[in-house]
Amino acid sequence: MYVIETLLVDNGSLAPAATLQLRALARAMGKNIGVEVTPVSLLHSTGVSTPAIGDVAAEILEPALELRLMQGKTDFIIVPLYFGPSAALTEYMPARVAHLRQKFPELNVKLAPVLFQHDDDRLARILADQVRALLRENTRRVVLVDHGSPSRAVTAVRNQLAEQLRVVLGPGFQVGAASMERREGSEYDFCEPLLATLLRQPEWNSGEVIAAMQFLLPGRHAGPRGDVADICTEAETASEGKLRVYLTGLVAEHPLLAQILADRWRRGIAMGPGTAVL
Repeated sequence: MYVIETLLVDNGSLAPAATLQLRALARAMGKNIGVEVTPVSLLHSTGVSTPAIGDVAAEILEPALELRLMQGKTDFIIVPLYFGPSAALTEYMPARVAHLRQKFPELNVKLAPVLFQHDDDRLARILADQVRALLRENTRRVVLVDHGSPSRAVTAVRNQLAEQLRVVLGPGFQVGAASMERREGSEYDFCEPLLATLLRQPEWNSGEVIAAMQFLLPGRHAGPRGDVADICTEAETASEGKLRVYLTGLVAEHPLLAQILADRWRRGIAMGPGTAVL
């Protein structure tokens, strides 16, 4: 009997909450597709203390695959918990799979499509729900903020998602897009504006602003005491009390994300558009 194992793969984090949220998301996705989904990180997460994550150690991708290959499993589908085609998916992951295949030539890996797709506005609908949860009488300015990427394609996803969010929110909203951080050098100017810069511009540096968090899981960047929150607090202080920024929840907190992941799995299993063979 042909069996393909499903892995839900994120970038990884040293924050215990990120591993716990990834596991919850894998369970919810598994209920949607009727098969077990294994949560695995690309990197980092094996550094999390196991008592902090229920005494079950986190896994990272390459050793997780090797362990299963040694058990006789050969066929896998990876569902990436990534908004766009980052280098982690287009360069690092294929290189690690190729390295494993030198020892296990029978290894077969499908890579399902990333979260953002032009024909699917559900990510924007998630963000819109989270924005509406924070709406006040005078709050009609929204900035979609992501981590910031050295990839033009990933930054383009942020900009396209901001446009989808503007459409979903409807008339009367001002929607911008910004990066939390960027690399030095003019070749990375496409990441602009930075959130810290945007919140000091005249059209953004007073009144109420909602920062729509294009982040999936909690960690040192996202969350109540993360880098984005610090940037917003600094901007509020610089405005001398004229600016108030409200941060939305994270994308993985919304139940619709598990359905999106389930559909990416279905497309990957069927070798639909966006599926890669590693």
